[in-house]
Amino acid sequence: MSTPAPAESMNDAPNAAEGVPSGSTCVTFMSEARIPTPYGTFCMKVYREEATGLEHVAMVMGEVAGTALARVHSECMTGDVFASLRCDCGPQLHSALQQIGEAGQGVVLYLRQEGRGIGLINKLKAYALQDEGLDTVEANVRLGFAPDLRNFVVAARMFDHLGVTGVRLITNNPRKMATLEQHGVKVVERVPARIQHQAENERYLATKALKLGHQIDWLG
Repeated sequence: MSTPAPAESMNDAPNAAEGVPSGSTCVTFMSEARIPTPYGTFCMKVYREEATGLEHVAMVMGEVAGTALARVHSECMTGDVFASLRCDCGPQLHSALQQIGEAGQGVVLYLRQEGRGIGLINKLKAYALQDEGLDTVEANVRLGFAPDLRNFVVAARMFDHLGVTGVRLITNNPRKMATLEQHGVKVVERVPARIQHQAENERYLATKALKLGHQIDWLG
């Protein structure tokens, strides 16, 4: 598999209402390689977000140009790597990879936006505040952050590079869908990310539903 020169970039003017830094959102395709996984073989493509230097990933299986089964997943080291039960991030990621593997086609965008954009250090500080009684939104606000600082415009620009014009999006988050639609990627279907909740993350999930508008209707 050849590795194209890192010269392909996509630009857009983000909406400040989405919590996106001022200036254009530009991603540059940097490199790719074949990645065999338990769910099948993916092509990992790496993009650099020029404004931040963050390196975002697209895990691509099959031909995705046009409409693709997709997930836009924000990095969660505690959940994705260490299987923390405080959130549902790890199970959501692996469920999406499994669904794409079974379909034989699709893409997971892995955005390096830890802790809804506040970074790992502050995320752990927020966890400590949650252990004192605050919920996930209250903890971020106590630390001086908005409840969600993630930039989903970068996902739209990555989809542009991949030739993806429409998605069957695996998500519970209406803000992701709205941002993609606003920036040129049609959400043709929402595929609910239904993950079995745990005692440790019931309050977290309930807060996402109540305060962040996530469509989580299976908590009871």
